[in-house]
Amino acid sequence: MESFAGKLAVVTGGGSGMGRELVRQLAAQGCSVATCDLNPDTVAATAATAWAAAPPGVTVTGHACDVSVEAQVVRFRDELLEQHASDHVDLVFSNAGIGGGESFISSPREVWERTFAVDWWGVYYCARVFLPLLIASGDGVLVNTSSVNGFWAALGPGIPNSAYSSAKFAVKGFTEALMVDLRANAPQVRIALVMPGHVGTDIIANSLRARGFPAPEEMSDAQVEELIPRDTQADLIRAGVLAEGTSADELRQMLKEANAGFRDKAPVSAAEAATMILDGVRSGAWRILIGEDAKKIDSAVRAKPEAAYEAEMFSTLASEPPAGTP
Repeated sequence: MESFAGKLAVVTGGGSGMGRELVRQLAAQGCSVATCDLNPDTVAATAATAWAAAPPGVTVTGHACDVSVEAQVVRFRDELLEQHASDHVDLVFSNAGIGGGESFISSPREVWERTFAVDWWGVYYCARVFLPLLIASGDGVLVNTSSVNGFWAALGPGIPNSAYSSAKFAVKGFTEALMVDLRANAPQVRIALVMPGHVGTDIIANSLRARGFPAPEEMSDAQVEELIPRDTQADLIRAGVLAEGTSADELRQMLKEANAGFRDKAPVSAAEAATMILDGVRSGAWRILIGEDAKKIDSAVRAKPEAAYEAEMFSTLASEPPAGTP
C-alpha cells in the first residue's frame, strides 16, 4: 500500500492519543476515516478537526462506541458504511485500550474484567466485524495495537499489570496466528502488530473515564478511596511511593500529575508514534515496535526469558535509558 489516498480507514480509540493522531495523519494524506471512541465529545472533536484540515474528497466521521460490546461495534460498522456510502473498508486500526486491573488477586474483579474486555475483546470483535469488509476491499490491512506489555507482563520488579498484560499478550498471539490464517485463507488482507513502549497519551485519564470516574481533580474523597483503597495506600506507603498520612487532595494531585507526566514526558509523542505506525503499514511490515524502550525490552526478554521478571533485568533496562528519555 504505497499511498493512503482514496482509501477508507477505521480507527478505534480516536478521541485522543495515538488514535487521534492516526485520524489526523490519515485524513491529511487523502484517506477518509471513520473513528470511534467511548467519549463522544472527544471523538467528535477529532473528526471535525481532521476533516477541516483534509484535502477535498475526504470524509471523516466520529462515532460513539464501546468496542468491548459487539453490538456497538456492529452499529459502528453500519453507521460508517452508510455515512461513507461504501461496501468495504481498506484499513482497520484496532487502537482502543485502557489500563487497570493490576492484580488478579487483589484488584476488584469488575475492574480486571473491564480492562481485559476493552483491550482484548475490543480487538477480537473489530476483527470479526470488519474482516469481511477488508476482504471485500481486495487489498485490506488490519492493524492491531498490543504493547510492550505483550511480551513483558509487569510494570517493574514485583509490580503486577495483570489484566492489561494478559489482554496485550492475547492481542499479540491472535495477530500472529491470524497472519498465518490470512495468508492461507484470505491473502488479499494482511495484518500488522503494533508494540508501543512509553508513548505520550492520556491513557491514565481515559482509563479512569472508562471505569466511570471523572477527571482526577473532579473526584470526590469517596471516589479517590474507591480508586485507591486503604489497603492499596498501605502497600504504596510500604513501597515508598506514598508518605504516611497522604490526604485525598494529595492523592488527587498525584493522579493528575501522573497523567500529565505520562503524556508530556514520554520519549515518543502520540504524533510520532502514529507516523511510525503508518510508515510501517505503508512499507508492508507486520511487526512495528514503537520506541527504543520497546526494542530494548523485546531484545532483553528474548535473550533471557527466564530472567524477565527478576529485578536484575529491570535494573539493567532502567540504568541505560535511550537518548532523550526523561
